Amino acid sequence: MNAPAPADTFSCARFIKEIGRGPNGARALSAEDTQALYAAMLDGRVSDLELGAVLLAYRLKGETAAELAAMLAAAHASFAPLASPAGDYRAVSIPSYNGARKQPNLVPLLALLLAREGVPTLVHGVSTDPGRVTSAEIFAALNFAAVRDHADIEAQLAQKHVAFAPIEVLAPRLARLLALRARMGVRNSTHTLVKLLQPFVQPGLRLVNYTHPPYRESLSALFAAHPDAATGGALLARGTEGEAVADTRRQVQVDWLHDGICETLVEPERSSPDAPEVALPEGRDAPTTAAWIDAVLRGDAPVPEAIARQVETIKHIARR
Repeated sequence: MNAPAPADTFSCARFIKEIGRGPNGARALSAEDTQALYAAMLDGRVSDLELGAVLLAYRLKGETAAELAAMLAAAHASFAPLASPAGDYRAVSIPSYNGARKQPNLVPLLALLLAREGVPTLVHGVSTDPGRVTSAEIFAALNFAAVRDHADIEAQLAQKHVAFAPIEVLAPRLARLLALRARMGVRNSTHTLVKLLQPFVQPGLRLVNYTHPPYRESLSALFAAHPDAATGGALLARGTEGEAVADTRRQVQVDWLHDGICETLVEPERSSPDAPEVALPEGRDAPTTAAWIDAVLRGDAPVPEAIARQVETIKHIARR
């Protein structure tokens, strides 16, 4: 006879029965059930077998806007929010969980340009990702140390207007679920949620990006229908290799999601073969990218026009 499960173990059978029927037969959970399930996953109260089943079921089914909102509520409840520094601008958060594969990762440049303008900017993400160049590695090459704890985040935002927080520091319970990608071989719902986090007590402006066009509709629906998820608003745009920095090759559509509406601030433009070539780092590795960013900040190399426009858009929306 099997030993009884520990009293605090969360049984997932009835949830898996609903979400585990494949992309055509699966049904969405209620908001209450979704939040309870994801909270238990964050708390480590779900067995490995059931946890893997839930993660793969959502990988196949996909999350509805209501399920994402409920998961996001559980995610926010799992870590202490940050205080925003005083000043002319609301805090801005930039998720950085993809890194660079083919193009240079210019998230650190965007963050440092915003900081130079006095906009408190938090970049949060993974420290390493095999085969990709992370923002953490570029910040390190710029001699900009990652924060150690929440107090360090708040201090750096107040003093330097910029901080990089590994997800293990910002939200360790989310980091545990994020790390399961290495064991399972595929991403899970947490990879979407960390890009939607509102980490501040006084709601800040989030940069939210998507890779595939259908996600624009689902994210717009999430922010339009769920006010709690939309607190503080978000700038939504197609990412550059999954990062929330402007694509230097073309102007993508930029939407401002706030107060239940989706307002298009920047219309997309097709790239032209006659457009002047944008000067970028010759390599995408962290030392090369960091050296080029340093040259831009010194004024020895120009700021790419697309990123300069992004900085101005963020300043406009984030001004108190």
